[in-house]
Amino acid sequence: MATPKNQSVVKAFTILRSFRRPDERLTSAELSRRAKLPEASGYRLIQTLTEIGAVVRGRQGRYRLGMLLVSLSSNVAIGDLLRDVSQQILRDLASRLALTVHVGMLEDDMVTYVAKVGDPTIFAVHTRVGAKLEAYCSGLGKGLLAALPPDALESYILGGNLIPLTSHTITDPTELRAELKRVRDRGYAIDDQVSSLDLFCMAVPILGTDGRTVAAISVSDDATRMTDLRQEEVRAALFGAAQAISALVSPNGDKSVPAARLEPR
Repeated sequence: MATPKNQSVVKAFTILRSFRRPDERLTSAELSRRAKLPEASGYRLIQTLTEIGAVVRGRQGRYRLGMLLVSLSSNVAIGDLLRDVSQQILRDLASRLALTVHVGMLEDDMVTYVAKVGDPTIFAVHTRVGAKLEAYCSGLGKGLLAALPPDALESYILGGNLIPLTSHTITDPTELRAELKRVRDRGYAIDDQVSSLDLFCMAVPILGTDGRTVAAISVSDDATRMTDLRQEEVRAALFGAAQAISALVSPNGDKSVPAARLEPR
C-alpha cells in the first residue's frame, strides 16, 4: 500500500512553484489563486513559508522567493543529479539503439558532458564526462542554445568566432540563427558531419520543473548509417528517454511533448 502524501507539503510547494520569475512579487491572494487554493488556506501556508524564510514579505504585502531556497539550491549539483537519476535510462537507450548516449548542460557558453553510456566497439566517440565542447557545432549544443533567451543567444552568437571544423560547420551568424530557429520549431537538433565528417548526432531537450530546458540528451553514430528511417527510430527513443529523465528530475513539472517546448528561458 502506497504511503499517502502529506497534502500540506504538496500545497506549500505548489505555492512556491506559482512564482514564474525569481524577482516576481505577488500578494497572498494572487499566490493562492495560482496555486488553486482557498485564500484562507493559502494565507496560512504563506505565513509558515515566511517564518522559515522560503518566501519574504515585502512592500504592500507582496511576497517574493526567499533566501532559504537559494541556500538549498546551492547544495544541488544539477549535473550530478542528472547523471545519478538517468543512468538506467541511458543504459537502456544505449543498449536498445546500440549507440553512444550523452547528457550535456550549457555552462559558460560551452557544453559540459555530465553523463555518457555506450559500447566503444560499436562506434567510438572520443568524449568523457566532465569534458567541454563548443556549442555551435554539436547536436547537444544547438539543442541547448535554441532554448536560451533571445538576448543571451544574441550575446553568444556575437561573442566569439564560429570556427569551421568541417565543411558542414555553420560559421555565419545569420545561418546559425536560422538553424536554431529550426531546432526550436521541430524540437530536436542534429549534427550531421558538423564537428567530424564521420559523425551524426541527434539531441532532444530534458525539461525541468517549469517546463524549460535544463539539459539535453543525444545519441551518436556513424553518419553513413543514419538513414531517414533510422533517424525516426532514434528520435522517438530520444524523446521517450528525455521525458523519463524529466519525470525523475522534476516529478510534478510540465511534461508536455518536448517537441513543443523548446522555448527560450
